[in-house]
Amino acid sequence: MQHRRAWALTAATLVLLGTIGLALLARNSGDDAEPAAAPSASSSPARVLVPGKPGESASVTDADHVQPPGASPYNKADVTYAQMMIAHHVQALEMADLAPDRAADQGVKNIASRITAAQGPEIAILRTWLSDRGQPESDPAHDHATMPGMQPEAALAELRAARGADFDRRFVAMMTAHHRGALEMVDVLFSSGSEERLAKMAKETAIEQDIEIGRMADLGVS
Repeated sequence: MQHRRAWALTAATLVLLGTIGLALLARNSGDDAEPAAAPSASSSPARVLVPGKPGESASVTDADHVQPPGASPYNKADVTYAQMMIAHHVQALEMADLAPDRAADQGVKNIASRITAAQGPEIAILRTWLSDRGQPESDPAHDHATMPGMQPEAALAELRAARGADFDRRFVAMMTAHHRGALEMVDVLFSSGSEERLAKMAKETAIEQDIEIGRMADLGVS
C-alpha cells in the first residue's frame, strides 16, 4: 500500500514538472522572443542585372549606380550643354517677355509668344535632366556671356528702351543671332556628347529655332 502511494506521488510530480517545462518553452518561443536583427544601413547595395544593347551581353551593377530609366551614359559635354542651354533660354525668355508691350508688328509678338511657349518647358526639362543625374543646374566656371548668340547687357538695355518699329528691328536682329548661337551649341553637343535622350532634345531645339529664324526673316523688319 505504501509502495503504491509513493509511486502515485512520483507520477504526479513528473506530470507537474512536464507541465512547467512546456509552459516555459511556449513563453520563450512566443511574444517575448527577441526579434530578428534588421538589415544594417551599411549593407552592400543590391545587385541589378542591366540588359545590354542588341548583340551585347547583360552586365551586373549596384542598384544605386543605375542610370534613370531610358537614359544612356552621359559625359561632361552633355552636362555642360544642359547647364549652358538653360542660361541661353533664360535670356531668350527675357527678350520675348518685352514684346507684348513694345512691339508694333503682330508677327513679332507672335514669334515672341511661340518662343515663350517652347523654351519655358525646355528649361524645365533640362533642369530635370540634370537633377535626375545628380548634376547642378549651373557651373560657376561657365562664362555665359561668351556663349554663342548671347546678347550683351548694353544691347538688352537698348531693347528694353525701344518701342514700335525700332523694337521690332532690334528684336528680330538680336533673336536671330541668339537662335543661331543655339544651333552652334547643338552642333557642339552632337560632336562631343553621348547621351541619346539629350541629343534627341537638342535636335528638336535646333529644328524649332531654325524655323523661327526663317519666320523672323519673313517679317521683313530687319
